[in-house]
Amino acid sequence: MKRTPIESVQALEGTTRIAAHFIGRIPGLSIAVERAEAMVLLASPHHRILQQSCPESFPLITAEQIHGKEIAIVTGATTSAIRGVDALITCTRGLTLGIYVADCAPVWIVARDGSAGALVHSGKKGTELGIVPLAIQKLLKLTDLDRQDLSVVIGPCIRPPCYEIDFAARIQEQARECGVLEIHNNEVCTACHPELYYSYRREKGLTGRMLATLTLLP
Repeated sequence: MKRTPIESVQALEGTTRIAAHFIGRIPGLSIAVERAEAMVLLASPHHRILQQSCPESFPLITAEQIHGKEIAIVTGATTSAIRGVDALITCTRGLTLGIYVADCAPVWIVARDGSAGALVHSGKKGTELGIVPLAIQKLLKLTDLDRQDLSVVIGPCIRPPCYEIDFAARIQEQARECGVLEIHNNEVCTACHPELYYSYRREKGLTGRMLATLTLLP
């Protein structure tokens, strides 16, 4: 049976009017190249996989991702990645947020009533800068939600012993310190599963990128 590279984020499957996905390694696609070339090679298969699995996943809005702490509020479609940011927040239905990762953690922050959500790129640097707590605070400020109304999910990323720092565990602590009660950390290490995921460290920088998505369904 042919493996499909797209996973549904199981912890969010019960959330009303939300679709959350994670696209891993594309089977049969040779991609031992630098990031810019990898993104070109992945554009078409990512589009096809999303279209087949979640037709509502367009338009897709992405972030430039510079390992910083800036966050953009998304209210409409854009023709290119939003510059200078590593996290995206939206309350607008019919939009899909997208974050690319290859060892850093994708973090979904979602209102349990499906009214709003954020998607965050948080690796070692982003975690040190506290981008997840900043995104939680910004999302709460933008809405009438309480911190107890949120669910946080930490997706596949590099973890010990493949990496010396457990930034996923720190993200979990940060979310808890923000008062979020529902936190899911899937404990999957990207570097340990070369058949499923790309890993920047394992493949010495010449690799593809996974795509995490969050859609507020129309």
